[in-house]
Amino acid sequence: MTTTTLAVLVPLLPFLAAAAGLLLGRTAPGFVRPLAVLPTLTAFALAVVVAVRQGGGQAVDAATELTPTGSVPIELALHIDGFAALVAVLVGLVASCVQIYSTGYLRDDPRYPSYSALVSLFTSAMLLVVYSGDLMLLLVGWEIMGICSYFLVGHYWETSEARAASIKAFLVTKLGDVPFLIGLFALATDAGSFRITKVLGAVANGGLDHPTLIALLLLAGVAGKSAQFPLHTWLPDAMAGPTPVSALIHAATMVAAGVYFTARLLPVFAASSAALVVLAVMAAVTMVGSGLAALAQDDIKRVLAYSTIGQLGYMTGALAVGDRGAAVFHLLSHGVFKALLFLAAGVIIHAVGTNSLAAMSRMKDLRARIPDAYWTMTVALLALAAVPPFAGFFSKESVLGAAEHVATGHTEHAPGTAGWIVLVAALLTAVLTAAYATRLWLLAFRGRGVEAPDHGRQPVVMTAVLWVLAVPSLAFGLAYGLLPDWFDGRDLAPTLTTSVLGTGLALTGGLITYGAWRHTSALAVRVPLGAVVAHPEGDAAHVEAEAIAMHESVYGDVAYAPDPADPGRLLLGPLHRHAAVGFHLDAVYATLFVRPVQAAASLVRFLDREVVDTYVSGASAVPRLLGAAVRRAQTGNVQTYVSALLAGTVVLAVAALLVATGA
Repeated sequence: MTTTTLAVLVPLLPFLAAAAGLLLGRTAPGFVRPLAVLPTLTAFALAVVVAVRQGGGQAVDAATELTPTGSVPIELALHIDGFAALVAVLVGLVASCVQIYSTGYLRDDPRYPSYSALVSLFTSAMLLVVYSGDLMLLLVGWEIMGICSYFLVGHYWETSEARAASIKAFLVTKLGDVPFLIGLFALATDAGSFRITKVLGAVANGGLDHPTLIALLLLAGVAGKSAQFPLHTWLPDAMAGPTPVSALIHAATMVAAGVYFTARLLPVFAASSAALVVLAVMAAVTMVGSGLAALAQDDIKRVLAYSTIGQLGYMTGALAVGDRGAAVFHLLSHGVFKALLFLAAGVIIHAVGTNSLAAMSRMKDLRARIPDAYWTMTVALLALAAVPPFAGFFSKESVLGAAEHVATGHTEHAPGTAGWIVLVAALLTAVLTAAYATRLWLLAFRGRGVEAPDHGRQPVVMTAVLWVLAVPSLAFGLAYGLLPDWFDGRDLAPTLTTSVLGTGLALTGGLITYGAWRHTSALAVRVPLGAVVAHPEGDAAHVEAEAIAMHESVYGDVAYAPDPADPGRLLLGPLHRHAAVGFHLDAVYATLFVRPVQAAASLVRFLDREVVDTYVSGASAVPRLLGAAVRRAQTGNVQTYVSALLAGTVVLAVAALLVATGA
């Protein structure tokens, strides 16, 4: 079987599995789990074969024209270079792990058939984006992922949080997709084709007439899809969906699509120095802001969500300095350890039996109860904090090294300004990342909150997946010496200066956080119901009401209240309140956009009801009155009709006589 045929099967198999799962979910429930797992596993295996055959060498290209358009042609095209081959392997690996994990995590969920089918469709769409050689074909996968995220984030639609989060995710990403679509058409018009190879050829020959405008339009879509400032606000709220969905979105689909798209078309962005500086600023604000916000979150999944936003900032920062090898290297590394982090968080949530207890300040020493999650999450957090020799160290170091080379003028791939912006922000984010990773580990596994009911051992499929992902989280970074063939020959070896600096800052952040935790001593308090409790953000009555309302926080006669002695609260000080709510960006958007739109909608509704409807009602009133008058004349009495006829005849005769006499 040719490489092209195998590549076509990679996205096709999950798509067929999704279609079959939706059709057979109710009629043949016994086939649901095999349809969820086996096609995705097969697609993963085929993606590995395609990667091996491609081998980082000449790109695999194939195309056929979809239909004559009369202008810019649209083609069914594949373009598989080293980047595409490896990213497809990542997507297949994470999707397979998520599907296997979900068979245990959602084993009692009545909507599991539709859930698994949508996960398969999500996977197929991302693989289509990865392998696509035509921008219109890529756009199809891009938009399918958007609708899949809407349904999957809103899986628990009974809750208002899930409904609001799904709508928010859809609308915010669509806000970026509108200029993105315009940018695609403008790019194809300048290049004369939607084919990626032809677009890149046109860029190399200076064929773009409006590179800055096109790049900025495309960046809007990238910011929405990859949750970059200022369109990142949907991602923390998307945690209302099932935890395996969070793992899939954050590790291998959706948010990875924007970074991958930028890496694939990096010459388009590099054609405009202004666009690279804008990308650098966007990455810097995203990295630092998300790091501060993560340090203030209490929900374990929201910490990981802001962590994803920050790590994506590292990737876009690498792209801003013109190094797509470093960006994709960190994309691959981050994909495995972030999937592990979310799936381990799912084990924690499963162990305590309620998503509400995902608040870290409510956890109490979970090490003994979930040892698999404890050890594997420790590995993933070390990778996240970029501690050597874990995977995150090597990939994050490649980003720092790329930024340092541009900042110091050793390469001219990007403006020096972009290099300095990315380098300074990335180093500061290294401290913040280690700080919130350490805080998460301490609160989750050495916390002193309330003892939650023990829900027994976790399903084997869930814990087995954790250990599978722990291996690349530990060892993938060591493969940097084998990757240059896939990454345009880019040397990914760590450099001494940034390695020492980055590692030193990471260790500093972790040690400071540990010291703050030791200083605060107790992370949670337990108080009798009705007692007066000091609360950092409200009065005692508010604390008691909150504890009683959240029934999962009450065990017997003991209610839980979060203790103000949180290392994150101590480290952030007055900034904590603002960081905890994402620096009020949602409130800003509500003021600038949501309320004006709602006011405009109210005005339109008023005009439609009071003005337009009045004219319509008036126009119908006259015929209605005439009809009523005529209806009254229809008595059904023949004598009345004859009398009216005679009277009319007399009137006409008199009128005619008068006219004749006057003549």
